[in-house]
Amino acid sequence: MKKNHEKHADKKEAAKEELEKDLQPKDESAVKDEQGAGCGCETSKENPQEDKAEQNGSTGGKCEKNDDVLSPEKRIEELETICRDWQDQYLRKAADFENYRKRMIREKQEAIDYANSNLLLDLVQVLDDFDRAIDAGKTQGGESANNAFVEGVVMIKNQMVSMLSSKYGLSYYPAKGEAFDPNLHEAVSMIQSPDVKEAVVGEELQKGYKLKERVIRHSKVMVLMPAEKQDEKKAEESEAADKKNEN
Repeated sequence: MKKNHEKHADKKEAAKEELEKDLQPKDESAVKDEQGAGCGCETSKENPQEDKAEQNGSTGGKCEKNDDVLSPEKRIEELETICRDWQDQYLRKAADFENYRKRMIREKQEAIDYANSNLLLDLVQVLDDFDRAIDAGKTQGGESANNAFVEGVVMIKNQMVSMLSSKYGLSYYPAKGEAFDPNLHEAVSMIQSPDVKEAVVGEELQKGYKLKERVIRHSKVMVLMPAEKQDEKKAEESEAADKKNEN
């Protein structure tokens, strides 16, 4: 029993000594070291400027992040602008595609309509030969056999013209007496005439033909031009008459 009591007394004394050691004041450096070790931070007295720079950098980054963050109103406005741009681009692309589709349809139809233009241009020369044969038969005229031959040629020509017109759209356009149009007529010669005030087709030397709305052969014509001298004389006479009236 005595031994146990002594052991218990020794333990109490040891506990008192440890408590007294803990209560003794410590150095400031030791306290700072313990605090730094406890928070896991390393304090460096040698480079205080680096610590300040790191702190400033961290605070600057936070400020930049705050500047980059947009308010909900600005974000909505930005998204609406993007949506309008995309919608405008979509409408433009749709319009371009529609125009492209219509152009392709038109070009395809034109290719079908005018695919036989070269063949019909050769057949037009055959029609010219029919006209020459008919004119030659009429000039010789008088005999009944000759008249029957001319009538037969005319019938064949008319049948061929009707077939080319109804089936392929080939048509002859008259030129004599019409105003001169370089899109329709090819001027072979020009003659001044006092009877006209503008360029007029005086004579048709070769017929012109159209395939639907396109000219496949221009008519060769002789053009009547207004006489310049007579126009000048009329202008002088009118000026003289005006002066007399003024006097």
